[in-house]
Amino acid sequence: MIDTLEIITDEIRKCTLCRLCEDRTNAVPGDGSSLAKLMFIGEAPGRNEDKQGRPFVGTAGKLLTEILEEAGVSREDVFITNVVKCRPPNNRVPTNQERSSCRPYLERQIKLINPKIICILGRTAYESLLKGNSITSNRGKLIEHENRLYFLTVHPAAIIYNPKLKSLLKKDIANLINTLSKLESKNNSMEEYL
Repeated sequence: MIDTLEIITDEIRKCTLCRLCEDRTNAVPGDGSSLAKLMFIGEAPGRNEDKQGRPFVGTAGKLLTEILEEAGVSREDVFITNVVKCRPPNNRVPTNQERSSCRPYLERQIKLINPKIICILGRTAYESLLKGNSITSNRGKLIEHENRLYFLTVHPAAIIYNPKLKSLLKKDIANLINTLSKLESKNNSMEEYL
């Protein structure tokens, strides 16, 4: 059977692989373009995302959308999702078991979309995807891992608690868009950007 984003989305909405399904209003598979050259991966859905079934629709999502638009990118042209697809109680950090339950869905999404660059938003996503531990000391960096390019930056929710981070996120997103543009225009190998 051929895998599609629609099949994955349907499976995520029906998923009962971990206990997060017990309290969710909606699972949040992710949304955006299936042809996206950029994919953004955060930690987990929050309250607004759980209500709407869409990622990054609360305050942090509005910040991300605004910063993308300032950089000349429409949200509809990227794909946005999270490491886990259901909201953890009280927005706590997802457990390792919850992350591993959702991991196959995320891997299938990445494989199908096959973005040129995956932008990791925040420490939890960095830890989950690349086993990293300090997003602040590594933000703004482009990392190659298993033949994929990953760009690291802060999670937009961090701006809510530390407004000074907004200028860093804007700078990082501008750098990300510039790197993607160079990668596409010259059709260069990823090694030239690492």
